[in-house]
Amino acid sequence: MYARVMKSVSWVLALAFLASISIAAVAQNAAKPAAKAPADDSASKWDIFLGFSYLAPKGTVNGYAYDAVDYATIASVSRYFNKNVGLQFEGDAHVLLPESPFHSASQPDNDFSGGSGGLILRFPSGNITPFVHALFGAEQVGSYANPEAWGPVITLGGGMDADTPWFNHRLAVRVFQADYQYTHESFGEGQGSEGFNMARLSAGLVFHIGTIAPPPPVTLACSASPTSIFPGDPVAVTATAGSLDPKLNAVYSWSGAGVTGSGTSASVATGSLAAGSYTVKAEVKEGKPGKEGLKPGQTADCSASFTVKAFEPPTISCMASPGTINPGDKSTVTATGVSPQNRPLTYSYSVAPGTGAIAGSGTTAVYDSTGAPTGAVGITCNVSDDKGQMASAATSVTITKPYVKPIPHASALCSISFDKDKQRPTRVDNEAKACLDQVTDALKNDPTATVVVVGEANAKEKMPPKNKHAKVKDLAAERAVNTKDYLVNEEQSGVDASRIAVRTGMEDSQAVQDYLVPAGATFDNDVQGTTPVDESAVKTMARKPIGAVEPKKVHKKKAAAAMQ
Repeated sequence: MYARVMKSVSWVLALAFLASISIAAVAQNAAKPAAKAPADDSASKWDIFLGFSYLAPKGTVNGYAYDAVDYATIASVSRYFNKNVGLQFEGDAHVLLPESPFHSASQPDNDFSGGSGGLILRFPSGNITPFVHALFGAEQVGSYANPEAWGPVITLGGGMDADTPWFNHRLAVRVFQADYQYTHESFGEGQGSEGFNMARLSAGLVFHIGTIAPPPPVTLACSASPTSIFPGDPVAVTATAGSLDPKLNAVYSWSGAGVTGSGTSASVATGSLAAGSYTVKAEVKEGKPGKEGLKPGQTADCSASFTVKAFEPPTISCMASPGTINPGDKSTVTATGVSPQNRPLTYSYSVAPGTGAIAGSGTTAVYDSTGAPTGAVGITCNVSDDKGQMASAATSVTITKPYVKPIPHASALCSISFDKDKQRPTRVDNEAKACLDQVTDALKNDPTATVVVVGEANAKEKMPPKNKHAKVKDLAAERAVNTKDYLVNEEQSGVDASRIAVRTGMEDSQAVQDYLVPAGATFDNDVQGTTPVDESAVKTMARKPIGAVEPKKVHKKKAAAAMQ
């Protein structure tokens, strides 16, 4: 019994070994740069099957009828030569261990184990691959009632595999494999012989290895850098091959005017080439040393083009500094010439007659404006190379009259309205603060400037009072004086009173207009019709701080009555 058990274990270990080999081969194949997953038009080269099998034999030897074996192992290796045809080698072990205590422990109830080889045909379609096979080999049959015997076996059958996405589509499931087997055994003298008709049903996993598709053809791409040059400039050409087999040798060759190269790169000597377009060709051959390019797909070629340009004329730019001068002054003209081929350059300069003179050589010249009229003067800069090719550029200098400093003038800042407080028509209220802040800022920004405050009154306010004994008031002057007092005493700006002048104007309004007078400006020339105010003759109206409330006056008799 232990011998039979060890035999079954050996089969299992053998199948596990085959599975490990297949997985390792898959991993190795996936590691190759050129390896690709099998596709419908590129089926696998090797299929390794590992699974379980059910066997139903029909045969009787010396009165002993062999029973079905429910659990067994089966394995096969198939080598395909194209998409459909291949050779298959298969082995199975169907051992039914004894269940009756009366049977010998050293003999199983049934034993059908063997190996076969033959032809297999497959028909891949998408992810499904049906197949049929015909095998011939040897089968060992035995039981506790008969000794072990070997005989020929014929296997006919087929099945279906279903591909999975696992392991880069290299793992498939054998949904089923159904076979008919016939074996004939001779059990020796006195034991007789018997032919067995057997039905076998199997399922398991299939490992795809390799591909029957031919390797992709070698490719070659060329590139030249730079693609446009002048005679004498270097050109480098690079060839990049694709789909090369790292196990084979690759040989490169180059051709073209002035081309020398080896391996994947070449250079072109362009000093003697005339202007025009040129092509460099490269070829690569792959194969065993000495046999490169003998097989289809082992040769590829490519070409790259470049252009040799004729020598270009020089270019020039120029500028004058300073660009604006006074009559009789001078300006330096600087020219920058460039030759694409670094040819020696010669410079010259010119101006129109009657617009001054220019002298110099090399990259600089001096323009003298003596005798030239004011305005823009055009200057031409010229450059030529040793081949007679020329270029010109223009610049200009503007001659202006001497600068005369402009006369400053007084400017209006802001105005303050006094038409809201009927009881105190000359009082500076809180709404005037924004304007007076502006006046203060203007004085701070220009320490040399002064401010003129011009008070105004409307026609009604200027009329004499009806009561001939009433005192005549100059409301325009009071408004101006009160505004100055606010700026000096309440703005906390430190404005000196001497920087503020007070005047009255002729406008028909209840307002004060503030003017900023910069140093050098004459106020009377800029603002006419105002009259200076004698500040000593005008009483300043006392003003409570902003936001304070004046106490109400209380009659003495009413206050005394309230205290009783």
